[in-house]
Amino acid sequence: METTSQTTSRAVAQAPAAESGQQVPSARRTVDGYLLAPFPWYGLDEAFTGPRWLMQVGTAADGAVEHGSIGHGDEPSVRNEASEDRERFAVVVTVAANPSRRSADGTGLLEATSVSSAAWLAGVGLLSFTWPGQMDHSLRDDWLDQQTETAWALADDLAGPDWSTLSLPVDGVPTPFHYRESEFGWVLAGSTQEGVHVGAYGRGMSAYGLGFAMIKDIAAYA
Repeated sequence: METTSQTTSRAVAQAPAAESGQQVPSARRTVDGYLLAPFPWYGLDEAFTGPRWLMQVGTAADGAVEHGSIGHGDEPSVRNEASEDRERFAVVVTVAANPSRRSADGTGLLEATSVSSAAWLAGVGLLSFTWPGQMDHSLRDDWLDQQTETAWALADDLAGPDWSTLSLPVDGVPTPFHYRESEFGWVLAGSTQEGVHVGAYGRGMSAYGLGFAMIKDIAAYA
């Protein structure tokens, strides 16, 4: 699959969840990395009127910003998927649509990004806020590794039976997305007309009524 490496993506996708299982407070996040991106950021459109918050950006080997996430709704913490007290949230992942290219220092080749990249990051992002019922803390890393490999395989087979097609508005234009549900929540991924891929994941909020729009001023999130 033409995407960012599993190791890099896994670290970025899991970074928002601290070791204690609590989300890093918004006050500790800054807009600086988002402002360095040479591509537009996406979030839910104006129909969503709840809280919005920065998460984290991901960079390539040469330090260039390649993707990042914007949260909407309740800030999630790692919790048992069987819990009745679930947060309602949706996270939008923006991924620069880059071809395979040489790094800025000329020492290596940066992998291409694709819709599968967005699906992968969204899938692992959802897992980072999930804790299976009746699982000992010491076993979660093994479980997470196993589920991460599964998310990778699913993202590499967007035409497979685990995915359906869902049409959602992007900047007001109906756009096809690859969509799947699991016991942990939902994941979707597609592309925009602005040269970026968009992934999203969530729990407690239906994906069917969502719409996406380019963020006019990311600095307003600071």
